[in-house]
Order: sequence, then structure tokens, then C-alpha cells
Amino acid sequence: MGHHCGRYIQAPMSRRDILRQGASGFGAFALAGLLGRSALASGLPGGGPTRANPLPHFAPRANAVIFLYMDGGPSQVDTFDPKPRLLAEDGKPFGMKMEATQFDNNGNTLGSPWKFRPYGQSGTRVSDLFAHVGKHADDLCVVRSMTSPFSEHTNANYFLHTGLGLSGRPSMGAWASYGLGSAAENLPGFVVLNGGLIPPGGLECFGSSFLEARHQGSIFKPNDEAVANIQPTEASPTLQRQKLDLIAQLDRDFADRLGRNDAVETAIANYELAFRMQSAVPELMDISGESTETQSLYGLDAEFAPTRTYGKQCLLARRLVERGVRFIELTCPAIGGNDRWDQHANLRQSHESNARAVDQPIAGLLTDLKRRGMLETTLVIWGAEFGRTPFAQGTNGRDHNPFGFSMWLAGGGIKGGTVYGATDDYGYKAVDRPVEIHDLHATMLHLLGIDHTRLTVPFGGREMRLTDVHGHVVRDILA
Repeated sequence: MGHHCGRYIQAPMSRRDILRQGASGFGAFALAGLLGRSALASGLPGGGPTRANPLPHFAPRANAVIFLYMDGGPSQVDTFDPKPRLLAEDGKPFGMKMEATQFDNNGNTLGSPWKFRPYGQSGTRVSDLFAHVGKHADDLCVVRSMTSPFSEHTNANYFLHTGLGLSGRPSMGAWASYGLGSAAENLPGFVVLNGGLIPPGGLECFGSSFLEARHQGSIFKPNDEAVANIQPTEASPTLQRQKLDLIAQLDRDFADRLGRNDAVETAIANYELAFRMQSAVPELMDISGESTETQSLYGLDAEFAPTRTYGKQCLLARRLVERGVRFIELTCPAIGGNDRWDQHANLRQSHESNARAVDQPIAGLLTDLKRRGMLETTLVIWGAEFGRTPFAQGTNGRDHNPFGFSMWLAGGGIKGGTVYGATDDYGYKAVDRPVEIHDLHATMLHLLGIDHTRLTVPFGGREMRLTDVHGHVVRDILA
């Protein structure tokens, strides 16, 4: 046997090595994502875009994104895409060829149970399900021609969030964090406000994949303990500060002996951000300083508990933007008796309760952002992984429909009071200016000042990007 040198120090493994060799270390990566500061301008390794390819590429219109994710797929023909022909042919055999559906239990044409009304100077027609949001029609660009290649939740969710219908790619929020860093000193750059529903596909929808773990979504809950273990265990701040200083000094000594090392330097930054988050997160969650009028605007005094939950999420989203967080995603609150927005049956009851939970809070968010002068620099996106069929599943539901559905965008350089694209007379398939998810991602990055073709990372033998080799900026919806 050979002799070991007492001064020998094994070089630390890279993150990629750990991922390849470790079987149960993913919790540490989640912690790193939660605690890691994403300030690319700091010069930490992994901040390549700011040095080799300075970002933003051009003047941004938006400095933050709020993604209002409607888990399960709201029906476009019951929300933002009125179709009189459905009412005229309600209960009759469907007048187009039906594509294969998830459950193959297709019934007759199903007219919307809700009325559509024109709102604002634009006259955009919105369902009574979204009467509060409808009052903001002049701020919205409703895209009625969204398409997706996937009709199953998990694959469609991965595609919506990462640009690939399989797990293993970074989320759009992670790309935003990677590209621009965080303007927040004491908070992560990508935050997910979990109202109770994590989408099919799980936390990988918010993951960082081959980007550094510090760029993945940090999951906050809209309650007093937004993040577990946020309270210090030391007897005094002085004692905790001494511990952190000692750890930092040991890490620096270690790094000096081995040379510059990403894992060590990131660990130091992680500890420091965790220390600052102990005061930043409780301050963020404390809304007692918000006026009674503001809290009521968001629905925090609503009778319906899910409205109060989503209302606080929307209010926290505004507060996160104010503190410099780049990307905030809101998941929907859990509602007893509902399966998300995934109404294969009980369409009327379930869509009404889902809309009741989110309509007033979203309208409150738009109102509050606008009156504070924040809407023009905050991009708000509403939508889901796909829409619903214009014909019934059974008699009182709708199946999945990826061929033509609606999303809307507001603020952050978007041309309000507009409708872009169209589906056919039944609301089934996009027939005018179809928009792909890659186009949505390209447009979002463009408004953040990023050329989506230039935000790349070498991985797997080629340059990877959020839009892969696809995507076009939808310039007609830009202000």
C-alpha cells in the first residue's frame, strides 16, 4: 500500500460530478437554490453572460416578471375567447373533425355557460368569470392563438416552464435569474409563491438543471412561516455573526490553498444571503403596514378563503418586485372538490370557484402596480399549459386542448387593449397568427432586454438556450 501525504487535499468535486455520483444529495441543491445569491455582476464563476456577453443586450422594457400560472388549463371559450357559434350549436354534434383526446369520451358541442361582455375603450370581450380582470381590458394583450405540442399535463408543464416537454431543462425563471442576476440583496432572484398546488411535473418545473443551483425557484408559502427554518437557533445575533465569520474565514483559507473554486465561493455567498434572509423574509411577509384599502383591494377580507390565499400571493408578488426579485411565479390555491382548472366534469361549478379565487386578486395586483407606476416595468403573464375542448367530455366537462388556447400579458412593454391571433369559429384550433410557447419565451426575454438566441450555456456538446433552436419575438404585441 502506498503512503498518504498528510498535507494532501483532494480537489473538490464539481456540481456536475456530484450530480453524476450522488444518489441522495438533491436536498442540498434545493437549499443552495433557496439561499444562493444570483448576482452575476459580482464576478462569481457561472456569471459568464455578464462578462463574455454583456447583459442586458439592449434597453429592457421590464425589470421583473410575474407569472400567474393557472394550473390545469382554463377553458379559453369560457374565459377570454368568446364563440357565439358554440351557443348556436349547443348540444349538437360537433362540426369539425375531433383530434384524439386524453380520455376519448367526447360528447356534443358545448356552449359556454357564461356571458361575455365588452370592457374598456378597446371593447375586448371577457367572460363573466373574470369580471374584475375584464375592467383592466385596456391594459391586457389577449393572445387567443396559443399552441402547444403536448396534451398531457406533465409534458405540457415542462414545455411551458422550460421549453422542453421532458424534465431536465432550466425553468424560464432560472434563465431570467441566470441572464440578469438579482437586483435583490437579501432575497433570491426567482421565487415561487406556492398557494397549495405544485403542478404535475413537480418542482422540476421550477428547477435550474445545468445552470447553477442558485438560479432555481425558491418556494415560499403565503403565510407567516414562508420559508422553513428561517428563525436563527443561536442565542444572540453576535454569536451567529461570529460563527458565520469563522466559517467564511475557513472557506477562504481553503480556497486560497486550492485556487479559485466555484463551490467554495458560492457557499460563502449562500451563508451570507441566508443570514440576511432571516430579517428580509419576515419583513416581506409582514403586510401589517399595507393600508386597509390595499388589503381589501387584493381580497384579503373576502369571504372565500382561497380568494384570501391568492390575494396575499398577489400582494407578496408586488412586494417582491419592489425588493428586486426578477421572476415570481404564483401557483393556484387548493380548493376542495376541484381538480385544479382541469375540469373533465363539473365545468360550471369548478371553473366558477377557481375564478372566484383568483379574479379579484389579479385585478387588485394590476390596479396596485399601475397606480404605483410599476406596471410599465413589470411584465404580468396569465395562462396555463393548454386550454379545453369546445365540445363536451361526457356531458358537463371539457378535455385537454393544445391546438388553440388563450393567454394574456400586461405591462412591461406590452401593447394593452389588444387581441392577437384567433381560433376558428368553435375555438378549437389557432387559425390566425399561431403563437408557440417558444415565441412566448422569446418575447418575455426580449422585454427583459435579452436576445433569446444569445442567452446560451454550453451543455451536452452544444449551446443550450430556453428557446432551443426555435422561437420568434411576437413584435406586434409590443408597445
